[in-house]
Amino acid sequence: QVQFVESGGGLVQPGGSLKLSCAVSGIIFRVYGMSWYRQAPGKQRELVASISSGENTNYADSVKGRFTISRDNAKKTVYLQMNSLKPEDTAVYYCRVNSVNYWGEGTLVTVSS
Repeated sequence: QVQFVESGGGLVQPGGSLKLSCAVSGIIFRVYGMSWYRQAPGKQRELVASISSGENTNYADSVKGRFTISRDNAKKTVYLQMNSLKPEDTAVYYCRVNSVNYWGEGTLVTVSS
């Protein structure tokens, strides 16, 4: 029984920051890579960032230099720090456990003045 608790979404002004959290139970968290995806209105779901079990990271070009993915294995939690937010970052953000393809429920991020 895999469970997700996602938090940190909300409304923020352009140029602002948010930090998303995703706590996962029901797996041996430390052995899995984790990813954040997002889906904007009228668009397909896209990969935003990923982090391996060894903490190697990769980012979509659109967020490189602005977003940082990290993990805390003791808390079984993956984070996405989002800085310099733009209106085009508005989307539902989803947490994913790699390889086994488990998904969280999603949290809404709205960037607007």
